[in-house]
Amino acid sequence: MAMTQLFRLVVSGPTVRAHRRYSKVCPAERLRVFESLWERRANRKRAKAAETPLSIRLADGRTVTGTAGVTTPLFVAQSVRVKGALVSTVNGELWELGRPLETDCELQLLGFETLEGKQAAWRTGACVLGAVLEKEFGAKVYREGASEHGLYCDHLLDNSSLPLSDVEDRCKQAAALKLPLYGLELNTDEVRELFQDSTLRLQLLEEQMNGPTATVYRCGDSISVCSGPLLPHTGLLKVFKMLQLSAVTLTNQTESSGLARLLGVAFPGEKDKEVWEREQEEARRRDHRRIGTDQELFFFNDVSPGSCFFLPKGAHIYNTLTDFIKSEYRRRGFTEVVTPTLYSTALWERSGHWEHYSENMFTVTSEGAQTYALKPMNCPAHCLMFEQRVRSWKELPLRWADFGALHRNELSGALGGLTRVRRFCQDDAHIFCTPEQLQDEIVACLDFVRRVYQVFGFSFQCLLSTRPTPCLGEPEQWDNAEQQLERGLQQFGEHWEVNPGDGAFYGPKIDIQIKDAIGRQHQCATIQLDFQLPIRFDLQYVGHDGKQHRPVMIHRAVLGSLERMIAILAENFGGKWPLWLSPAQIMVIPVGGNSESYGQQVVRRFHEAGFTADLNNDQGATLNKKIRSAQLAQYNYIFVVGDKERESEMVSVRTRGGKQLGKRPTEEVLTSLTQLRDSRSNLEEF
Repeated sequence: MAMTQLFRLVVSGPTVRAHRRYSKVCPAERLRVFESLWERRANRKRAKAAETPLSIRLADGRTVTGTAGVTTPLFVAQSVRVKGALVSTVNGELWELGRPLETDCELQLLGFETLEGKQAAWRTGACVLGAVLEKEFGAKVYREGASEHGLYCDHLLDNSSLPLSDVEDRCKQAAALKLPLYGLELNTDEVRELFQDSTLRLQLLEEQMNGPTATVYRCGDSISVCSGPLLPHTGLLKVFKMLQLSAVTLTNQTESSGLARLLGVAFPGEKDKEVWEREQEEARRRDHRRIGTDQELFFFNDVSPGSCFFLPKGAHIYNTLTDFIKSEYRRRGFTEVVTPTLYSTALWERSGHWEHYSENMFTVTSEGAQTYALKPMNCPAHCLMFEQRVRSWKELPLRWADFGALHRNELSGALGGLTRVRRFCQDDAHIFCTPEQLQDEIVACLDFVRRVYQVFGFSFQCLLSTRPTPCLGEPEQWDNAEQQLERGLQQFGEHWEVNPGDGAFYGPKIDIQIKDAIGRQHQCATIQLDFQLPIRFDLQYVGHDGKQHRPVMIHRAVLGSLERMIAILAENFGGKWPLWLSPAQIMVIPVGGNSESYGQQVVRRFHEAGFTADLNNDQGATLNKKIRSAQLAQYNYIFVVGDKERESEMVSVRTRGGKQLGKRPTEEVLTSLTQLRDSRSNLEEF
């Protein structure tokens, strides 16, 4: 909160509109301030140093010795001859290779093939890029960082023509100097001192931060802001590739800021680049936007930016996923509710969302100048429903599910197909329970997640996301909530890790990350514990003792956003939808004679059984062309029917992959496919 107030103070002057209004960058003075702060920190570390022996356990079971405050993961990697290490974890915490170890620990060394290693490389690459743009091209750099797609640098350059190949070469040359990277964690006053000459840098820094401190790194003579961890030196990066140069739109500004973002990637070697390029090609082939267009599933239109139009085949997938979750609801004691879409701001003020989330809401004003907001989440409405009458302990747990449309005012630059939209639907549910019921409910939610992800064939891992800064509520409440979630995870029995500081502002949560068919990770399901909304709405139930008690609230989603899950599934399956989810299940192809009427009969029979079946009676196409067309359209099964099949009431079955399953009685095929569909199997043969 203090940092936010600082930035509001610093940027309270005239809004930056044109190039001449940007602060003048003074690298030399900034470097002097950094060196002063670095020396101050170094003196403190030297005073605290206690060079005691320590024991270091490696992932392969080996144990090595070291000295606290002296031995680094980099030294360990070199001494045990582990090649390719870029970053490490110490007792599960991300740890820079050059940072001395402090106590006995478990050390894991991570290379570029891991997400953590790749991110460390790209964050370091962003620092190199910023230094090159500043020193070699005269740019004014205001923000650098890394995303899942690569590294980036937001900058201002009077000459907008920036030859990307030249930038790549200069970055490679700069990295080869093996420049060390020195990191400092700075408080509010120190950040202000370091960037006193750059109003815009402070403004952008506010958007990056989620706490009262920021980490800055020195790379050569440049200072970068980065969350870390980074590589020990730039020499570990051998290859740079610049991908794209685009304009940057600042938050709450409609006019051009003049800033440009250069996006790129960096690699330890050519082989890593080649692997990445193959992955990119595979990702392009599986892109859900291409699949959505080719299979006529959905489209977007500027009349409603960020809102998807689902065509019949896309709606089939959407509704099938919804029906799947509803069938699980019936088994697990959930009941559905329907709530409004538009609410007075009084509701959002009562829930606390207006203070923390109003900038992400769409608002409208009606007669009497009353302001309303489209709901970005369902939880406050469910609290209203709970308090509608007196509740008894006998009713709990209450498990309410809601498929209502949600709207969030995402920045236009953040929108991307189905993965980031403004209008969406979640398989959202809220559980109101007693404290004694909490652990069982958490385990039941985790079991729900496991059941659904097993159907899709996803592996997953759980992250316990703890309190952020700032947050609502007392520390004791957070401690209790986090302990409850931890006990639930332990009882669940699957692997989990702590994700410090990434909880919601109202309570800790369990985030579930899935891994798709090409190894990418996605965060979809979430289980959030909330002690705050029941307090804000003063929710009560009458207990065994006849007294009023406060319920605990669990926010829970399994698929997450249906739109985003459809994107993930489209790319996971590469558009080859399993039978139970497929919008194109059966194509019937009549061949010669009087087979067309029999083909129509087969289509009707499968339609009646709930399948999507079509007939190709194009007289001008050959059989091979019809089969090929059905395969390209990703029909799961192709039934070829001629006079012989008509006479024996059979169909000749082949899969979209070209495998012939032979002639089979129509009713037998219907029975087998019904069983395959209803079991939600991902198999093709039956």
